[in-house]
Amino acid sequence: MSQQLPKMATEPSEQEILEQEIFELETPDQSLLSGPSTRIHNLVTLFRVALDLLRGFRALHFAGPCVTIFGSARTKPGTDSYEMARKMGATCARLGFTVITGGGPGIMQAGNQGAFEVGGRSLGVNIELPHEQALNPYVQRSVTMRYFFTRKVVLVKYSYAFIVLPGGAGTLDEMFETMTLIQTGKLRAFPIVLMGKDYWKPLIDFVYLMAEAGTISPDDPELIFFTDDIEDAKAHLQRHAVRQFGLRRKRTPKPIKILGEKGM
Repeated sequence: MSQQLPKMATEPSEQEILEQEIFELETPDQSLLSGPSTRIHNLVTLFRVALDLLRGFRALHFAGPCVTIFGSARTKPGTDSYEMARKMGATCARLGFTVITGGGPGIMQAGNQGAFEVGGRSLGVNIELPHEQALNPYVQRSVTMRYFFTRKVVLVKYSYAFIVLPGGAGTLDEMFETMTLIQTGKLRAFPIVLMGKDYWKPLIDFVYLMAEAGTISPDDPELIFFTDDIEDAKAHLQRHAVRQFGLRRKRTPKPIKILGEKGM
């Protein structure tokens, strides 16, 4: 039985078709997510994805144990959220972690700044956008990714803990994808620390509502540690990241000069 395509009220105009084609060609992400492509185009996309991941892996291969800080790019310096992120960046660095962020402004800059100011390691995993996201000045080493999904892989791959501060749709996506990876056993039960109680309280209430409704497991809300207290967050990281998994559970690899690799 042949598949019936949905009927449209009106056929798209030539102008609308042209606008869609232009949109799909603006960035690799738009082209990737635009439906069927030619086999050659799909093959090129696979190579681009592999190259994107390779760039990320090479950049962070020698980073050591990391903590990733997620949050809004729109947060202004001097605000409570910015200062909280800066203090958490410093705290993570003092615990011996390399601090990774998305490399941009706002919460990302604050986390990098905190690590940088106390002499810690500060990395950024930036993203190509139609309007380029500028790298913040506190990043010591960075890599710019082509695709959002490869960027998330790199932000998660090297981290022993995740700090989530007030943010928008991207921050929610990053937090819940990380939580899902832990839920499903794809990732060890690394701590997720959610900071900004006034901002996130409706979200936490909803997480418990999901547990009550049975759409997530009753224990899943416990994957999130909810606090605004820097010392409480530090103690949680010491208990559930430093002691439980150990900062040196894997031998730190040495760079191979012939491959153009550089240590931290």
